Amino acid sequence: MIKKSVSLTAEGKRELEQELDNLIKGRPEITERIATARAFGDLSENEEYSSARNEQKIAESRILEIQEILKNAKIIRGGKKDSATLGAVIVLDMAGKKVEYALVGPTEANPLEGKISNESPIGKAVFGRKAGDSFDFNGKKVKLLEIK
Repeated sequence: MIKKSVSLTAEGKRELEQELDNLIKGRPEITERIATARAFGDLSENEEYSSARNEQKIAESRILEIQEILKNAKIIRGGKKDSATLGAVIVLDMAGKKVEYALVGPTEANPLEGKISNESPIGKAVFGRKAGDSFDFNGKKVKLLEIK
């Protein structure tokens, strides 16, 4: 199976490494909760045991997911500031409202933190454009004011 490379900023990579470290450090606590709950007896009706096992499943799944992402990570750097590319911070005028976004890969996209994916609708619309370019997005006029 061919692995798809994952585009990450250096900051996104650090955040994933920190999350992975925290999940690995949390393993003993989950294991202890499972052992304690197991001691309560009948596992078929033991909510503490079921909850701890579910938490363990979620944590282990996320550990594997992060390890796979990091193994296939391609670190993006903010390149030339002449066009909106991965790693760039862009400033848009969206119908009179000034907004700033970091243009990142889908793995680390989080619009609430100002990080939009190049694969999102607005990311696709702005990708490759130059400062000063205007375009329509969802029926509204948008202008790329600045690329940082």
